[in-house]
Amino acid sequence: MRVIVADHPLIAHKLTYLRAQETDSPTFRRLTEELMTLLAYEATREVRVEPFTIQTPVALAEGIKLSTPKPLIVPILRAGLGMLEGMVRLLPSAEVGFLGMARDEETLEAVTYANRLPDDLSGRQCYVLDPMLATGGTLAMSVRYLVDRGADDITAITLLCAPEGIAAVERELADLDVPFTLVTGAIDERLDDNGYIVPGLGDAGDRLYGVAVQ
Repeated sequence: MRVIVADHPLIAHKLTYLRAQETDSPTFRRLTEELMTLLAYEATREVRVEPFTIQTPVALAEGIKLSTPKPLIVPILRAGLGMLEGMVRLLPSAEVGFLGMARDEETLEAVTYANRLPDDLSGRQCYVLDPMLATGGTLAMSVRYLVDRGADDITAITLLCAPEGIAAVERELADLDVPFTLVTGAIDERLDDNGYIVPGLGDAGDRLYGVAVQ
């Protein structure tokens, strides 16, 4: 497992305003998209490409294009949806699948409740989007799920991580036989007793979309 903290002043700047309690949902969504695009540049550094010849107005030129099969972007519902637009802006030809996972607030374990993915992911590069890596259960389960379907190269992109979450993912995926990279905007101090990242930015899903009142 390789961990990359994207070190750029614009990333730190946008993260600062994402953390601020007074940042409203529309601004939070916009900043998340912008931050995601910046993180995506780092995360796609090793995206698979193949040679491609084009005709310029002057002459033939050798370039590259995304290899087939195309990369698969997998936002983890619901908060990962807030990162999707920033990712597809950079990879508009990629395919998108969805994985619904939630954390049981009592056990802190991840539970799968939705799946919109191809049955066969053989030979696919996958990019998993989830704003927060807290306890690590959701991300570890997501990666296992993709590998079991044949994915052979996985990159996870998060806005923030907790050290405990990174350690948990490393432990849970220690026997993983495919390359796995984690790209994040920052590694925060710790988890609190409720499994939230400190200082963090609160509940990313609630801040993106608000709280549904029954």
